[in-house]
Amino acid sequence: MPGLKFRVLLDSENNEEIFRDILISDTDDFESFYTAIKKSFGFNGVEMASFYVSNDSWDKGHEISLVDLSYGDESVDALPSIMKQAKIKDFLEEPDQKYILVYDFMRMWIFLIELIGFDRSEPETPELLLSMGTAPLEASRLEMNDTLFNGDSVAEFDEDDDEDEDDGDDYGFNDFEGGYSDEDYNNY
Repeated sequence: MPGLKFRVLLDSENNEEIFRDILISDTDDFESFYTAIKKSFGFNGVEMASFYVSNDSWDKGHEISLVDLSYGDESVDALPSIMKQAKIKDFLEEPDQKYILVYDFMRMWIFLIELIGFDRSEPETPELLLSMGTAPLEASRLEMNDTLFNGDSVAEFDEDDDEDEDDGDDYGFNDFEGGYSDEDYNNY
């Protein structure tokens, strides 16, 4: 079987390209692929993660989860696959197949993955072929709670933006631009 060359692009907040090219066997499972990705970016891998089969528009499709989250509930219409049980070759639908990897659902590290080629040789273990850009530290992205509720980090809420309006709310939660007034909400 052939080796698959994937480009793994880290969706970063900076405008620099940070990606890794990884060669992996098509008979490897997604857990092996996940391990190669986190290792190539220097992430410790203790957080939850899921792959999603994607298309040219980068829409999330079928989920391939790190662990079984179904809790034995068979009533769910489309149970996610489990990385350790899911072979890469079984999820190849296009010659330029795309996947999305979401790592750490609180910090939302997103990796865009695209099949960019094939290799005649099949590697025994995943190989890092190319490394471009310096990956940020895993902890460098604040969790949503840190950004919104830590008094030192609340740069998004600028009290001086609407000096003319007396909305009685320092954070702008009562600022409505839809033409609604407080009377419109009295029935709720």
